[in-house]
Amino acid sequence: MKILKNNHISKWGLALGLGTLLVSTSACNDQKYLNPTPATAISGTNAFDTPDRVLGLVNGVYKAIKSVNFYGGNYYIYTEARGEEFINRTSNTFTAYEAWNQTLNAGSNFVAGFWAAGYTAINNANIVIQGLADHPNVVNATLTKQYIAEAKFLRALSYYSLVTLYARPYNENQGASPGLPLRLKAETNTANNDLKRSTVAEVYAQIIKDLDEAEADLPLNYSTSLLNTTRAHRNTAIALKTRVYLNAGNYAKVIEEAKKIVSTSTPFAATTGVAHKLQNIVEIFTTNYTSTESILSVPMTELDNVTGQSSFPYVFNANAEYNLNPNGIWGNTDWRSSDLRRTFARTSSGLFFITKYSKPSPFLDYLPIIRYAEVLLNYAEAEARVGDITKATELLKAVRNRSDATYSFAENAVSNRTALLSTILKERRIELIGEGFRSNDLLRNLLPLPAKASSVLTAPEVLPSQSNYIFPLPNVEIITNKLLLQ
Repeated sequence: MKILKNNHISKWGLALGLGTLLVSTSACNDQKYLNPTPATAISGTNAFDTPDRVLGLVNGVYKAIKSVNFYGGNYYIYTEARGEEFINRTSNTFTAYEAWNQTLNAGSNFVAGFWAAGYTAINNANIVIQGLADHPNVVNATLTKQYIAEAKFLRALSYYSLVTLYARPYNENQGASPGLPLRLKAETNTANNDLKRSTVAEVYAQIIKDLDEAEADLPLNYSTSLLNTTRAHRNTAIALKTRVYLNAGNYAKVIEEAKKIVSTSTPFAATTGVAHKLQNIVEIFTTNYTSTESILSVPMTELDNVTGQSSFPYVFNANAEYNLNPNGIWGNTDWRSSDLRRTFARTSSGLFFITKYSKPSPFLDYLPIIRYAEVLLNYAEAEARVGDITKATELLKAVRNRSDATYSFAENAVSNRTALLSTILKERRIELIGEGFRSNDLLRNLLPLPAKASSVLTAPEVLPSQSNYIFPLPNVEIITNKLLLQ
């Protein structure tokens, strides 16, 4: 049921500050002077009146993506907790213990909160798309196309994030399972609240449609590296398509899209649009959040950042609620001590804690949504499955040797498709740890969610056949959307 208005006009971080003007008047009987309408008051009738307000509404979609229950924090906490790379130490239900021990239910706060956050972002995007169509002359034609493209990109990202958590994996039956209510119209009341679920395949088709259309109308780049990192541009849409097609098992399309932004030979880089390429792995997580490796990130500022139990840096690092699992990828001997990615950890009482996001409170680390390293690994996996294994090996080596320059993969690790694929999937676990990928990588490959344990806490294995393999639909949606379960 997501009929949430875009009631604020804000950027990823700071609100634009369109407050209510205080107007003083002398005593008189004319009510229009006694009760004036503030010049900056915003309602559904004037939200698209000026270019600044339109830009504010576009920024509001980004702000919705940054919700604490979405890519501002809890998305990373819950998706990482479901996998096997971290061990829970506190049994704190407010910091994803139910996700860690696989007991999330329809009444769980995050199950409802993440659903609401996703559909809020979707409706905000729909409001921008419809509003610009209804007010075609407020901004010029080029900006109109760009803003609609940004909204479509963010809608696609939101639907992808929801469908991979609340619906059966696409690869289970080519998307024939029930997916999500596909809401593509701006809603400001409950009139259209009842809506049945489209299939997983139909949701994926809409995601790709949005991304194709976004790619066509997004700018090649922006004027600053900050904007290139925090706003969608053409290569952002292409990069996300490599992820979506990989999830759908359409490996030929992964290769086709990746070739648009990955050069044919090393050093791999995008040759059009933003010049994406791999950068120093330590710097991109500590001092250079807007490097050309960062395709899309959630920015944080001292005036607008996520703190407390919805902050991944707080929960997994500062408050030490999850330690790195010694029986997970952290304990793998192929991940050598000379690898710079090993520096993203600290020790305490004999346990290791991830420090990929290491800023103390306030937590000002940018949270990556898409990095160029992921694109290279998506490309490598697709080539390993159906294409050129030599190319797949080159892409794999580019990612590993960026962080461990002297490492050489054993011949039997890259000599055939099966071995190479296993090595690439292992590299994903190393490279993308703490970025919200692991549990989805298990699901898209129809693998069990592994059992895990500490000296005092245990979590069971979850098989693909079990109902808790995916998130349950939230009770609040079941109650308010009468067609949801039909």
